[in-house]
Amino acid sequence: MPELPEVQTIVTDLLAADLTGKVIIDADVHWPATIATSPPGTFRRNISGRTIRDIRRRAKLILFELDNGWLLAVHLRMTGRFLLMDGVQAPDKHVHVVIALADGRRLWFHDTRKFGRFYLVDTPSVILGRLGPEPLDATFTAQKLASALAGRRRRIKPLLLDQTFLAGMGNIYVDEALWAARIHPLLPAESLLFAEIRALHGAIRRVLVQGVRNAGTTLGSGQSNFHSLGRTRGRNADALKVFRRTSQPCPRCKAPIRRIQVAQRSTHVCEACQRSDGGGMTR
Repeated sequence: MPELPEVQTIVTDLLAADLTGKVIIDADVHWPATIATSPPGTFRRNISGRTIRDIRRRAKLILFELDNGWLLAVHLRMTGRFLLMDGVQAPDKHVHVVIALADGRRLWFHDTRKFGRFYLVDTPSVILGRLGPEPLDATFTAQKLASALAGRRRRIKPLLLDQTFLAGMGNIYVDEALWAARIHPLLPAESLLFAEIRALHGAIRRVLVQGVRNAGTTLGSGQSNFHSLGRTRGRNADALKVFRRTSQPCPRCKAPIRRIQVAQRSTHVCEACQRSDGGGMTR
């Protein structure tokens, strides 16, 4: 599933494609379930004639702000992606929404597994209201992270994956941040010392900034893997330290990376550096 760096890469590409200020003249929905907030006909009526005022990211959502105050929030889920076409090509069977622009271009939503969703709402808080803080915002400090973790008995990895706790993190970047901070993913959040929280805060920001700088992470060669607007692959896979590095030597201590299950998610950990007894850092 695309995470903060991948979604931000797509937003950056959409902005570079000069979509702001463009008028939507029509929308064709080929898979009705993609539209989560209304029947396809209602969606088509409500979005036609609207101007795209801005495009931005919040958590893992791509947000199209429209001129009437409405918001189109798109969640890519597992395999969703956008393609910007010139209007001549016919969409294939995996294109489930086509947004027609007044300049002749077409924005295709391509989604092999059909899990992606569009939310067109007149009250943005309906979609955005419960999301946690943005980890790259200046207001997200180590002290604020410490305050949020205080009294939390939940294990640290599932908590970091919870979008109501911290927005935008997913399996890849949580594994990478926990490794960088020497914190075992099964540790209770409330057990972390402030030195560990400060290390985690810095690691979260570093791995996300690196992911954005590298235009996201593309794993494998399948067509359903992450590709940005220009069908370009993310370059961050080579920078990963533990994610999908099972049995390979830890870059820090050379012990083998293990894959374990945490909250039903595959999790990659160096149990020499990230000790489950909390001994990854000197206490």
